[in-house]
Amino acid sequence: MASAVAAAALALSVPIGPAKADEKLDNRVAVFSALDKVTANITTLEIPIDETKQFGALKVTPRVCYSRPPTEQPKTTSFVEVDEVGLEGDEKRIFTGWMFAQSPGLNAVEHPVFDVWLTDCKKPRNAVAQQQLPPAEPSADGAVAPEGFGDAAPADGEEAPPDQQRRRIRR
Repeated sequence: MASAVAAAALALSVPIGPAKADEKLDNRVAVFSALDKVTANITTLEIPIDETKQFGALKVTPRVCYSRPPTEQPKTTSFVEVDEVGLEGDEKRIFTGWMFAQSPGLNAVEHPVFDVWLTDCKKPRNAVAQQQLPPAEPSADGAVAPEGFGDAAPADGEEAPPDQQRRRIRR
């Protein structure tokens, strides 16, 4: 009994999984907020990495977007290029650099008419896939139960514990 308690205490004190304090997630989509100062409208821009989206006279192109796992302290960064389209169609680079979601005023794009700042990253490339439940297997009577459910049959005359009882599904 004492060894079981000690083993349980040890298991609770050991961190689960290979999470590292400096682990970063490489994401496929960068999320920005963009403000049109003339109309006072704020628009959310979800832009895939290495693609360009236009907001007013600005063209925004994220090159990378990093975040951290939900269990870590937030730290969302993106390397972004922003071009301004002139009245004659000519483009001028007005911003190239890192944006930080936790400090939007540090490296936000400030323009006389438009502001753009990073808010989030989505769709991590290197996230651990979530566990899936085992496939359901049909039993001899046609009822479907998850694998491993009700495998141990009670001895004759005994009733199975409630968590191991199978219910028949009427069709």
